[in-house]
Amino acid sequence: MSHIYIYSPSSAQRDKPAFRRGVQRLEALGHAVEVDPDALATHMRFAGDDATRLAAIHRAAASGADLAMISRGGYGLTRLLADIRYQALAKAIDKGTRFMGFSDFTALQCALLARTGASSWIGPAIHDDLGFPEKPDEISLACLDDLLRCQGEGAGWQLPRLRVTAGAVDSAPALKRPVRKAILWGGNLAVLTSLVGTSYFPQVQGGVLVLEDVAEHPYRVERMLTQLLHAGVLARQKAIVLGQFTRYTLAANDKGYRLQTAIDWLRSKIRVPVLLNLPMGHVPTKVILPFGVPVDLLVEGRDALLYWG
Repeated sequence: MSHIYIYSPSSAQRDKPAFRRGVQRLEALGHAVEVDPDALATHMRFAGDDATRLAAIHRAAASGADLAMISRGGYGLTRLLADIRYQALAKAIDKGTRFMGFSDFTALQCALLARTGASSWIGPAIHDDLGFPEKPDEISLACLDDLLRCQGEGAGWQLPRLRVTAGAVDSAPALKRPVRKAILWGGNLAVLTSLVGTSYFPQVQGGVLVLEDVAEHPYRVERMLTQLLHAGVLARQKAIVLGQFTRYTLAANDKGYRLQTAIDWLRSKIRVPVLLNLPMGHVPTKVILPFGVPVDLLVEGRDALLYWG
């Protein structure tokens, strides 16, 4: 049994039944769940005003929990970055508390790594992954169980099939040799890009950059990738791994332009391999990944593996 602390550092948790379902599911798995007193607070679009959400983060750090898990993402953490006591979070992590989340949580993960070098976890949230009426994804639950048992060692997935265009096979840049001991970092593309040029942006050299996003048209995805390209961030990595980009709508004006177009353009501009299809992002099936931890990346055929064990 693990001690899980649930708190809300970003958007308000409007769907209270979903929140309760998520908590109940964790309890049904045998965990002791502690809910922050302001987890269901609201202030405009936020889960409480800035001071309320900041205090919740620090309570999570002081909880002694095995896992500090966000209720949901949304928006709000970038407003708090200047006032977070990062050393308190790093101290909690040293004592065994794992901070986990995704989406807007990317801001806190980046700032924590940049300011202290402390690691965190990219993984599920209560509302997005445990609160819906449908049964939670079994792979996601298995990854959560591995994390809580300290048994998680890696995450594997399949790359897309090679495309055949006009009789020719698309030769996307392959991973010519395994990547060893590279810091895994990244997260939500929009949040990450918003931190470029600030002291909260990690200066990772030779890392594995993982990216995902939701409700962003491919041209906006390309524009954000272009910013990372021009800032020199992409060229400094050993590999770029794209997760899931979901819930966007193509327009008539696109005339064949799509997400793959943006990816192909990016690949033409850098020598760094760009791998696709990682089960990470705003999707039911998501693996849990370490943020700020050295990993190995291996590819054999269509099989890819991130390993940190």
